[in-house]
Amino acid sequence: MSYLVLARKYRPRNFGEMVGQEHVVQALSNALTQQRLHHAYLFTGTRGVGKTTVSRILAKSLNCQGPDGQGGITATPCGVCQACTDIDAGRFVDYTELDAASNRGVDEVQGLLEQAVYKPVQGRFKVFMIDEVHMLTNTAFNAMLKTLEEPPEYLKFVLATTDPQKVPVTVLSRCLQFNLRPMAPETVLEHLTHVLGAERIEAEPGALRLLSRAARGSMRDALSLTDQAIAYGNGSLAEGGVRQMLGSADRGHVHALIDALARGDGGTVVETVEAMRVAGLAAASTLEEMTAVLQSMAVLQAVPSRAAAIDAADPDAAEVARLAGSMPPDETQLLYSICLHGRSELGLAPDEYAGLTMVLLRLLAFKPSGGAEKKSPLNAEARPPAGGVATTFATPSAPTVAKAAVASAPAPVMPAVPTPVAQAGRPSAVPTPGADRGSPVPVPVAPRGDVEPAVAPHPRPAMAGAGSAPASAHPVHRLPVVDMPARGASVSARPVSSTEEPDTPVVAVPLRVQPPPGAREAPRESAAARIRPSEEGDFWHQTVMGLVAAEAINALARELALQSQLVARDVDQWLLRVERETLNQGASRERLQNALAGAGHAVRLAIEVGAVVDSPALRNKAAAEARQLAAEQAIMGDPDVQALMRQWDARIVPGSLKPA
Repeated sequence: MSYLVLARKYRPRNFGEMVGQEHVVQALSNALTQQRLHHAYLFTGTRGVGKTTVSRILAKSLNCQGPDGQGGITATPCGVCQACTDIDAGRFVDYTELDAASNRGVDEVQGLLEQAVYKPVQGRFKVFMIDEVHMLTNTAFNAMLKTLEEPPEYLKFVLATTDPQKVPVTVLSRCLQFNLRPMAPETVLEHLTHVLGAERIEAEPGALRLLSRAARGSMRDALSLTDQAIAYGNGSLAEGGVRQMLGSADRGHVHALIDALARGDGGTVVETVEAMRVAGLAAASTLEEMTAVLQSMAVLQAVPSRAAAIDAADPDAAEVARLAGSMPPDETQLLYSICLHGRSELGLAPDEYAGLTMVLLRLLAFKPSGGAEKKSPLNAEARPPAGGVATTFATPSAPTVAKAAVASAPAPVMPAVPTPVAQAGRPSAVPTPGADRGSPVPVPVAPRGDVEPAVAPHPRPAMAGAGSAPASAHPVHRLPVVDMPARGASVSARPVSSTEEPDTPVVAVPLRVQPPPGAREAPRESAAARIRPSEEGDFWHQTVMGLVAAEAINALARELALQSQLVARDVDQWLLRVERETLNQGASRERLQNALAGAGHAVRLAIEVGAVVDSPALRNKAAAEARQLAAEQAIMGDPDVQALMRQWDARIVPGSLKPA
């Protein structure tokens, strides 16, 4: 007898056997009990959560005949009548399953819809189940829309998909949609315990926890992994064997890494990673396990009352609670962010374990409490003095690391410079140390009162005066409030009292404000505003338009006539004015003279260059602008257009209106 895999052997046969989908089971059971049946159902959700199973149970509920053959529509199918057994076996003639992933064309859908005109042969309803319906083509969706909207009373549609975003809204609006949720690891663990108990297979609780987490919410994946683990363990499930099969990191390694990071022990971190490399554990799985533990730690740190609700059967609960107390909450959040972003960096590293090491050491490099600086043995002599400036580099994958490092870095202190005593209440300018071969830059220096500053050989200046900090402490630096002067003007700081700390020298740099894009170009003047009509302009416009209509001029001669202004007329000579010298060409002028002579004006043309205020081109442009404005006003004033804009928030596309 052939072996039947666990995912098929323990497929639910009725709604009572369904696990993890109570919201869908309750809605369908109530609808079947009250006979409030829709003609189309859409089940969505990730793989292995029960979409096809719910479809088959629904088909059995609609067609169940009862053990005595007298049953009707019910929420609890009997499972023994011919309809129930045939649907479970996949041979019920009135239940059709179509895999849209391989039958996605319009021909396959039309072939299915051709069966809709025939009444059921054996059952009470015909049920068409289309799996992965989002794979259908647009033409296939369009072919089924009408039948899906108004099917015969004996026809029910059941659609299933893992990607409802790709299903057209015209299909979604015709269906009742049920979203099957991914199952919690606790739900999967409980069902695996029941299945293995029925199979009489010994299993360690730790092995079942690994399988339930590896399933990622899919019951089918959990049962398939369980089949693989049974074969790997030769009929039994041990935690070590399942962990080795999955390639997942031992929680002991994860706890050791987090504990070493909390103590700032980089050596233990590197040794643990090397041990995991020898064991062949996956680096990505290690980061995934670390994020799960860190998430539990963060919850315990934020809500201490949750500690009482920890599952006592979980062997990791006590260790997670201990780690939550050993690491500050800000470091927990930082390490969680580093591990979460570090998973995407493993593929970029030359070796995944080198990438894992760098991800974990990143916390030590940017530890908010500064513990990493004390542990680092490198460059001890080259470390800057206590008053030096600390430089911090941030990585794009951990944006919060830079903020934590900058917050913990010591404030920079300027070395002492011998300066004369400033007058009380007036700042004095001193040259900035380290300036490059130029004149001293004026820098505001706050007054020190009546105390003469001592020049000490130590690079850190000695602070004196009432209210000043001791020499061993870092001075507090307050930035002076300055007004932004004009370019080239000197910068001065506001005076402070003698009891305050001296201000750090600050040079104020004026900002260059970029004007908005709309202010760069002034609006162009309309053609109507430029025209200065005259009697000569009327005559010249009428003459030129006559020549253009008669096609007596073309090309450059026509352009010369349109762009020119008739300034004066004599008996045998006319004076024209153009704005561009390129229009004043001898050949164009001669052709225009010949065209005028043919129209009865035998004159000689003289052309000058100057401002043109009345030309045929300007008049034509002004007339076109007037027609465009009239067309826009007519459309905007139309009552129907106004109603559309108010009711539907409609907008007229700019440039789409053209005068007739």
